[in-house]
Amino acid sequence: MSSFRSEPILWIHVAGLATLPIFLILCLLFLSVGEPLMPAWMELCFVTATGVIPLLWMQLRRPFYIFAILGVALKPENLTEQQRKILCLINTRLNRVLSLVAAILLIGVLWQIHKVVPLVAHVASFLPQWRTLGLLLAGLTFLASNLFLQIPVSVARVLVTNDTEFAAIEPLSLEKIKQDFTILGVRVNRILPRLFQSLKSINTDSQ
Repeated sequence: MSSFRSEPILWIHVAGLATLPIFLILCLLFLSVGEPLMPAWMELCFVTATGVIPLLWMQLRRPFYIFAILGVALKPENLTEQQRKILCLINTRLNRVLSLVAAILLIGVLWQIHKVVPLVAHVASFLPQWRTLGLLLAGLTFLASNLFLQIPVSVARVLVTNDTEFAAIEPLSLEKIKQDFTILGVRVNRILPRLFQSLKSINTDSQ
């Protein structure tokens, strides 16, 4: 049986962390659009609420179903026993604590970003100077920032699990998966090209 760490979807989600700086820069850019309509703390609270609350609520109640990407999700009934064990590690109290810590960390980053807004205001001068739209887009890009931090953090928890602990995990039932996870996207029988599966098999044979 191949190692659970060779599951391609895990590494795809970890690679998503590379987009975090991009979304934070976009958030900074949109925060610098137009003249403030409200006190700075109120605008930051709006961006924070838009970017943190929906995703954190989901992660605390029904975590993101990681076998999904780019608007498609692997049907729960097509998961292997190993994949259902991975979901057990996603749906734990520790992961909820990590989600909360990640959200607090990113809120701190947002406050630091806001301090440099005056320095980059000229960069956003080519955009329509509609403050309301700028704040909305800042909130949405901050939401994307949270998404691409929260999911890799959840996956990292899986990757650091030792083999003995993983072997002892009971796979989640189909009913529990549907009940406990937020499954986003069109459900399909396969979400990764056969090339990924072939590479996984080669890697397994070489071990």
